[in-house]
Amino acid sequence: MRKLPGLFALCMLVASQHVAAMDVGGIEVPESIVLQGSETTLQLNGAGIRKKFFISVYVGALYLPAKSTDAETIISDDGPAGVDMHILHSEISKDKITGGWEDGLKANLDRSELESLRPQLDEFNGMFTALRKGDIIRIGYRPGTGTEVRINGEWRGVVPGNDFFRALLKIWLGRSPVTKSLKKDMLGLD
Repeated sequence: MRKLPGLFALCMLVASQHVAAMDVGGIEVPESIVLQGSETTLQLNGAGIRKKFFISVYVGALYLPAKSTDAETIISDDGPAGVDMHILHSEISKDKITGGWEDGLKANLDRSELESLRPQLDEFNGMFTALRKGDIIRIGYRPGTGTEVRINGEWRGVVPGNDFFRALLKIWLGRSPVTKSLKKDMLGLD
C-alpha cells in the first residue's frame, strides 16, 4: 500500500505536464513558436491537413499571439503571426508551389489587388525550390520586417509589408480558402 501514494504522485505529474505538440496526421505540430529575431511567442491557433483529390499534401498550422476563431480579425490584424507547412506529399515541384500561391491569391483577391502585389509575389516565389516529404516551410510575419520565409530552418528571404502577409493568409482563411476543412481547422473550430 505504501507504493500507491508514490504511484499517484507520478500519475499526477505526468497528467500535469504541458503538452508540447499536437498530433495532426502523424505530424507533431508545436503548441507555440517564436519567430527568429523576435521575442514574441505565438500560440498554435489551429492545424489541419490540406488534401487535394484525396492526397494529403501538407499539414498547415496557424500561429497567433492569442487564439482567435474570427478569420476577418486575423486577416485585418497587423501584429506578428506565422504559418507552418509540414510537407506530406513525396515531392512538390517549384511550379506546383508557386502555382498554388498564384491560384490561392487569385481566388481571394480582385485583379487590381493581385497586380499591386505582383512584385512581392514574384520575390516570394523566388524563395522556393521543389519540396519533399518532411520539409517544413515557416512563413512568419514580423511587424517592421515583413514576411519571412524559412525552409527547414534555412533563411530564404523576406518580403516587406504587412499587406503581402495578410493576402497570403486569405489563401487559407479567405472567402475562397484552399479547402474549407483546412480553414476550419486553422481557426480551431473543430
